Amino acid sequence: MASSGKKRTTMAKLNRESRLRERRLDKQARKDARKNAPAPDPDAPDTLSTASGEAPGTGAGPALAGEPALAGQPALDTVVQALADA
Repeated sequence: MASSGKKRTTMAKLNRESRLRERRLDKQARKDARKNAPAPDPDAPDTLSTASGEAPGTGAGPALAGEPALAGQPALDTVVQALADA
């Protein structure tokens, strides 16, 4: 069957397909990097809770039930009650 010589695929479709191929390659590269990464050391301390140098539970987040409020911040129950009264 002979080619008609006319390009039937639009540039938009070609661009979408090339972006899709690139995303797939990036995804495969990330997957391979995760596979090749060293396994986490179970004896190592948790880096998320100790990254700021503070003890866990003393971050800037809201106080949880049973935890004291941080200095200068009202307890969570006080804030909720103030919003309910408004």
